[in-house]
Amino acid sequence: MANVVVVGAQWGDEGKGKIVDWLSERADIVVRFQGGHNAGHTLVINGVTYKLALLPSGVVRGGKLSIIGNGVVVDPWHLAAEIDGIRKQGVDVTPENLKLAENATLILPLHRELDQLREASAGGQKIGTTGRGIGPAYEDKVGRRAIRAQDLRKPENLGPKVDRLLVHHNALRSGLGQPLISKDALIAELTEIGAKITPYIDCTWDLLDRARRAGKRILFEGAQGALLDVDHGTYPYVTSSNTVAAQAAAGSGVGPRAIGTILGLAKAYTTRVGSGPFPTELLDEHGEPDAIGRLLGERGKEFGVNTGRRRRCGWFDAVLVRQVVKVSGIDGIALTKLDILDPLPEIKICVAYDLDGERIDRLPAGMNQQARVKPIYETLEGWNASTAGKRSWAGLPAQAIKYVKRIEELIECPVTLLSTSPERDDTILVKDPFAD
Repeated sequence: MANVVVVGAQWGDEGKGKIVDWLSERADIVVRFQGGHNAGHTLVINGVTYKLALLPSGVVRGGKLSIIGNGVVVDPWHLAAEIDGIRKQGVDVTPENLKLAENATLILPLHRELDQLREASAGGQKIGTTGRGIGPAYEDKVGRRAIRAQDLRKPENLGPKVDRLLVHHNALRSGLGQPLISKDALIAELTEIGAKITPYIDCTWDLLDRARRAGKRILFEGAQGALLDVDHGTYPYVTSSNTVAAQAAAGSGVGPRAIGTILGLAKAYTTRVGSGPFPTELLDEHGEPDAIGRLLGERGKEFGVNTGRRRRCGWFDAVLVRQVVKVSGIDGIALTKLDILDPLPEIKICVAYDLDGERIDRLPAGMNQQARVKPIYETLEGWNASTAGKRSWAGLPAQAIKYVKRIEELIECPVTLLSTSPERDDTILVKDPFAD
């Protein structure tokens, strides 16, 4: 059986929670490998809704090992609260079924404050962060001054590490007119939260290596989407980590050969949260969502799981998804929320861009060019019938099948899963991603 990586093929919010949960039944281990608690997943199981941020989606399934990998930046206070919250819903979370990589970087309160201060002072150049400290924590990681999970094991050794951290952060805070961070107060906070978190800390790369050698099936769960990748996304309106499939190896501590099938997630339309280019966004002359944009948002319940922010909505952009397929090496696409398009008389797909009068088939890397591209559309007839809850191709209207097949042609990748509602069993399987 192959291991599987699940990544978003758009700007995130593609429905990874449901698909990862659906696949986790076939897996032994589920691993988060990047991002932080800025990316939420919603699972609906037997009518019960679970909203996860840091916890891997496999945690709600009995008999699965869930791992938060070294590529994730972890807010230990949020993690403790999320564990408590999910326990109240009847989910058993213990150090036996949840492991935190000892070399994962921690998000501290000073990271959250810095994130929010920067966004507040950015004016019209806001990146659109969630203000949860993700970016500043990754900065400290690459700046080699981060506090890591393993440091919580021996808080008596934190002093020199906190000194190095605060030399940087107190200088920033002074420049921003903010009070300085107390070393003793920060160490006290870390000591207190460490008592709750340290039971989960382990050498996860070794666990994964032994599991792989024993033939266990591993599901690598990506957060956000490839178009938010710090290298390959719509820079600078991106997240602070690599979100493409290759990060599954580096962010969990396995070799790239341990990665098998790469499954990309894409909505049957496109959404985005926060600032940045969005060629197919559906807007009226006042820059507000037009009638179709509002309909997609309302039918698709397009609000952030963790932030509540309204998502921007637009037509399916085949140019972007095709680009992600190539950069991430995606083997198959899981297409979600097809049912949201049910009432539309006609549906558009972006097949290319116009950049200053030139037709192009990729998104340029430059921020100014990205802002100037105009979508070139192909219009398909809608199906004006319900696809909600369908579990076989035979149950789909002919025009809906035609729409899916046209997407396959344009993105140069097969649709191997089709989701027709938030319920995990409302899924049409074309090819099992775990099958070699």
